[in-house]
Amino acid sequence: MYDKITGIYFSATDNTKKCVSAMVDCFEKEKVLIDITQNKEYERVDFCQSDFVIFGAPVYAGRLPYAARQRFQSFFGHNTKCVIIVSYGNRDYDDALIELKDLAEQQGFIVIGGAALVCKHTYGEIQTTRPDENDILEMKDFISQALNKSDVNDLKIKGNRPYKDGIEKGHFRPITSDECIKCGLCVKKCPFGAIDKDCKSISDKCMSCLRCVKICPKKAKSVNYKEYNDFAKMFSEKLSKRRENEYFL
Repeated sequence: MYDKITGIYFSATDNTKKCVSAMVDCFEKEKVLIDITQNKEYERVDFCQSDFVIFGAPVYAGRLPYAARQRFQSFFGHNTKCVIIVSYGNRDYDDALIELKDLAEQQGFIVIGGAALVCKHTYGEIQTTRPDENDILEMKDFISQALNKSDVNDLKIKGNRPYKDGIEKGHFRPITSDECIKCGLCVKKCPFGAIDKDCKSISDKCMSCLRCVKICPKKAKSVNYKEYNDFAKMFSEKLSKRRENEYFL
């Protein structure tokens, strides 16, 4: 039915990447992964009816990250079927999934499936093992059903229009210790272009995704200060009850 499947994802800490990759792996023909996390210009890509596309993004305070919204607009469908997924840290996905649906349809895609997937939260110790083995099996079953779906009736998913207010900047700024060797990896990999060339100065573009903390080879970046630690402890306790993934077909 389809000649090629393409997974397009924004994934600051690899959660969304894991989910999209697991789904793409189910396809038996040509497979392509496109990572739009890096802060750069993306060339226009057009898809046809024989293509199938998976769009994936994390949830930031109930909405899509602004950078993901902008970069998804480089991709155009021509009656191209797709599924949309958002990953979130066990709190709620609010309006992010319906926002991604509207964006995909605006770009010429036909949305035939959607999923809200629970993953490890960026802050604290929340669902630290997810996506787990059962989650991955669910995702693969979901994408198999989507690939075999024949009807294209308007997909009903959770969310509100107008969307809830999003956030323009993150609350927690990483700090940099003297262990920093100024390798520039954090500057290059910051999804929002928020880190200056000195590897220490962080602008208001920072969305507190903490990618720089995760990838620093010297562990020189951290959020080890009282305001963050108090919040992370409270949030971890508040979100300790497991939520299940939600699928829409």
